[in-house]
Amino acid sequence: MRLGAAQMFIADSLAVNEAAILRLAAEAAGRGVELLAFPEMGLTGYNPATLGRPGFKEELEGALVRITRRAVDLGVGLIVGRAEFADERLFNTASVFLPDGSVHTYRKIYLTDAEARYFTPGTGHLVFNYKGAKFGVIICRDQNYPELARQIAAEGARALFILSAHYYQPGEARWKLPKNRALPIARAVENHCYVLLANAVGSHIGMVSLGNSLIADPEGGLVVMADEASETLLTCDLPGDSQRS
Repeated sequence: MRLGAAQMFIADSLAVNEAAILRLAAEAAGRGVELLAFPEMGLTGYNPATLGRPGFKEELEGALVRITRRAVDLGVGLIVGRAEFADERLFNTASVFLPDGSVHTYRKIYLTDAEARYFTPGTGHLVFNYKGAKFGVIICRDQNYPELARQIAAEGARALFILSAHYYQPGEARWKLPKNRALPIARAVENHCYVLLANAVGSHIGMVSLGNSLIADPEGGLVVMADEASETLLTCDLPGDSQRS
C-alpha cells in the first residue's frame, strides 16, 4: 500500500484550502497513493476572523461533503486537519475520509498554551482499519508525548500519521527545526512503525512554518524529507506481510 504526506500552504480562505486539498488528492491518486495526510488545520486555517465569520460553519460543512465525495471518487483515503465546531466548543480535529464513505475523527489532545485559549482538548486516541491494515493519527504537539504513540502502536498500527502546522516567529521556527525532525523519527523507531509527518509551509497568522515534512521507517531511517518552502507530496510503500521481517 502506498502512503503519502502532503506539504501545503494554508490560506485564510476555506475555498483556497479546499481547492489545494482536492488538487493534491488528485495528484496523489495519479501516483498510486491510497492513504494521504494533509497538515494540521489545513482545510480551515487558524485565523479567528475566518473561523468566526458569519456563514463559515455552513461553508465548512459543504467542503466536508465535497472532500468525502472526492475520497470515494478517487478511491483514496484522505486525512484532513480542520477546525470542528461541536456542542458550542471548538476542536483541532483530523477527519479521516475513506473511499467507502466512512469518516473517522480524532481531536488533538495536547494543545499549546495559545491554542488552549480557543480549543477544547480531545479525550481519546484514534486507530482505524483500512485495506487490511491499522493506522493511527495524532496532531502536532501530540508527538511530544511518547505514551500516545505507544498506545496506538500497541493496537497494531502499521503507520502513524502526524498532522502538523509548525508556525513560529522566524527565529524560533529556525531553531526548532532539529527538534521537529527528531521527534517523528523517535516515535518511528520506538514503536517500529512508519511515521508520516505532513507539515504546513509558508506564512499564516503572522508566523511562518518551515515545512520539512518527512517519512521515517520502522528502523528510524529517514525515507524522504521535503524542503522548507514548497508544496509537495511525499510517498512511501508500506510492505506487505510477506516483506516484513
